[in-house]
Amino acid sequence: MSREKQLDSSRMGTEHEGRLLLSLAVPMMLSMLVQALYNVVDSIYVSWVSENCLSALSLAFPAQNIMIGLGTGTGVGVSTLAARALGRGDREGAGRVAGNAVTLSLCCWALMAVFGLFAAKPFIYSQTADAEIRAFGDSYLQIVTIGSVFLYLEICVERLLQSTGLSRLSMWTQMAGAVTNIVLDPVFIFGWLGLPAMGTAGAAVATVIGQAVGASLGFFFHFKYNHELPISLRGMKLSGRLVGEIYRIGFPSILMMGIGSVTNYLMNRILIAFTSTAIAVYGGYFKLQSFFFMPVFGMNNAMIPVIGYNFGACHPQRIHRTVRFGVLYAECFMLLGFLAFQLLPQQLLGVFHPSAEMLTIGTAALRRISWSFLLAGFCIIAGSACQALDRPGASFMVSVLRQLVVLIPAAWLLSRTGDVNAIWWAFPIAELMSLAASAVFLRSAMRNMEKSLALRAMDEDG
Repeated sequence: MSREKQLDSSRMGTEHEGRLLLSLAVPMMLSMLVQALYNVVDSIYVSWVSENCLSALSLAFPAQNIMIGLGTGTGVGVSTLAARALGRGDREGAGRVAGNAVTLSLCCWALMAVFGLFAAKPFIYSQTADAEIRAFGDSYLQIVTIGSVFLYLEICVERLLQSTGLSRLSMWTQMAGAVTNIVLDPVFIFGWLGLPAMGTAGAAVATVIGQAVGASLGFFFHFKYNHELPISLRGMKLSGRLVGEIYRIGFPSILMMGIGSVTNYLMNRILIAFTSTAIAVYGGYFKLQSFFFMPVFGMNNAMIPVIGYNFGACHPQRIHRTVRFGVLYAECFMLLGFLAFQLLPQQLLGVFHPSAEMLTIGTAALRRISWSFLLAGFCIIAGSACQALDRPGASFMVSVLRQLVVLIPAAWLLSRTGDVNAIWWAFPIAELMSLAASAVFLRSAMRNMEKSLALRAMDEDG
């Protein structure tokens, strides 16, 4: 802890970019891996109840993804603006960003609570006519949305810690919530310690409690150690200008998560025409791939404040090097994912107690989809770099191209073959298009950044 207290935001403008990115990213990546673990544990436990429970979580996932997207998108805007303010030496402005972030988190929760009360059931029912799957999915989705206040506060405080380089404390916050979830899952799902067996509803209750623990610990760390970003009641009063800036940067992330949710919803509709087992496979795939994608997202979370700080401090070469290291590290993780899915698909699927049909469909799915991993690392880093460099629309355009323009139409066309396993080829096809678009947008964002900083330097010299 003594080392954490010595850290301050200035190291983002002086330390070697590769070492800096790793030192900030490794704690986030570890906590993301724990997050991935508890996501998988949720699915493992409910798969012991029945395959329909696993399918129900898959049907709830698109709405849950939107819920998370609201928080992470807001967090992208908050961390970017806070880091820029600190880079300029404007601690008062950084404090206003922090206060507005807390208030916006509560607004996001209110929105999702209304969804949980009035729209969760219609959302689940629109995807399946199976009464058991409907019941499992509805109960899970209502609980996680109505209880999402802790999710939003946890994401908020984690981004505030990350903005000043206190990523190790952010890691402990995430890990505390994840471990709590993992421990409580079987208690509520199976009815241990004299409690009633709650199935998918129990998984949701454990999730909410874990988020509450994470948020509480995060705010403890923030008020004790994160003095560069003070939160005050005056700072919590929403500023139209700040809110506009936060969502100008972060809204593309929300839209991208929203597009991902629409994509998952439509994929569920395509797959259910074959068998509900294909839905279970699709849900299982998302849980497994998170072991490799979540660390890359952790790299993103570390990279954004570094780029934001050096943008505010007018250090273009440091931004270039940070992006290059980010791509290198991300591709290494995605290569590991590709090899695991190619060589060990049956072993990976085995954790979900699969039926013979699920194992057959799932093996083909993991091997075919994982070809997209080889391209995804660059695309993810490029999108986040564009957001941090005031080109947030680029990420949105790439996401639209990949998922709505290419992935869903390709999956639908491949489904017309009558072979459910042909659908999985849509993923690498879509990622190839994403790679080309991401390269174009990243190059444009870098050139625009150089011109902007050059003009700023001329103005300051003048």
